[in-house]
Amino acid sequence: MTRQADNKAIVVERTQTGVKIEKRLLKVLKAMAEYHDITLGDLLEGIVLHAFDGKVAFGEESLARIRQLKEVYGLELDASASHRLQEKS
Repeated sequence: MTRQADNKAIVVERTQTGVKIEKRLLKVLKAMAEYHDITLGDLLEGIVLHAFDGKVAFGEESLARIRQLKEVYGLELDASASHRLQEKS
């Protein structure tokens, strides 16, 4: 695997996807993207790439903001809900 040692742009090919995601979770993600002035896709790529490397994607300030946004949007889910969410009929 190639590690990027500098901040040079990395050219990639992106694809549009139709992923379904829990409504309140999406609201928090969109708000975090807006807070960091990046696209939702860029935020998700960053989260996934950090997870793939076994790293935390957010610092303390961002985690505090996430806690606030979860409260604003009524998101009570945490990691223990992973793979247990079931869509309403």
